[in-house]
Amino acid sequence: MKKLIYGLSCLIATGLVACGGGAKTSDNKETADSTTTKSESKVPEYRVVDKPQADLSKFAKDKDGYIVIFDGKTFEGWRGYGKDQVPGKWTIDAAEKAIKFNGAGGGEAQDGDGGDIIFAHKFKNFELEMEWKVSKGGNSGIFYLAQEIEAKDPNTGEWRMEPIYISAPECQVLDNENHPDAKMGVDGNRKSSSLYDMIPAKPQNAKPFGEWNKIKIMVYKGTVLHTQNDENVVEYHLWTQQWTDMLQASKFSAEKWPLAFELLNNCGGANREGVIGLQDHGDDVWFRNIRVKVLD
Repeated sequence: MKKLIYGLSCLIATGLVACGGGAKTSDNKETADSTTTKSESKVPEYRVVDKPQADLSKFAKDKDGYIVIFDGKTFEGWRGYGKDQVPGKWTIDAAEKAIKFNGAGGGEAQDGDGGDIIFAHKFKNFELEMEWKVSKGGNSGIFYLAQEIEAKDPNTGEWRMEPIYISAPECQVLDNENHPDAKMGVDGNRKSSSLYDMIPAKPQNAKPFGEWNKIKIMVYKGTVLHTQNDENVVEYHLWTQQWTDMLQASKFSAEKWPLAFELLNNCGGANREGVIGLQDHGDDVWFRNIRVKVLD
């Protein structure tokens, strides 16, 4: 799974907040509550784009105490990552009561009608549940604790959106049998429900393409658990030496990708919270029965 950027419908208004670690510098062109961040080393100047959040009181709770963040009918609360609306390639499949990305097999080469989507509310400690299925050879992902990040191009001074995966862990969504990503990485760490490119999901119990898989992601005070089809398959601990060491051994290391390392090492920012995202990887993918239980 790799990823992209963009997303869904919500409000507009932009507040920019200081991010991660490092020294802070003010930009005279920003408003009083806008701050940019730049660390000492190779990390470019960046900022977190904070837009209005969805009001959870408007969403129904089910009998298990979960907030239903997708009702099978509307995109209420959802928008594109880095956008104010849901991109056109994301639709609602009425027959399946599911969010569907309509892919063209183009991988991560997304166009203006595509891009990742987010539910526009920041969660801190939570359980996220949903079901997903992919087309043959399909690839996608589920992000959590994500921030919307803009970085300044050191050559042009232009601000640009960074991909969602620069700040968020990813739970892989994949057709293990037919997508080559399953054979890449290390020890199966790019297969379904793995912490992408870091920890393999074991046991690997994903169902074939075209069949529904159930995923639960729990985040509680730094402990993260991926549960696939009712079996625990990944456990790790954010903001620990273990987490830092995993990042340093990945493509997100301080040497290979300084900004990603800074953001992921401080995953969730100062408040250790972030949005949930669904990935456009260019393939048909469906998500349904999406619900969240707040554990705060």
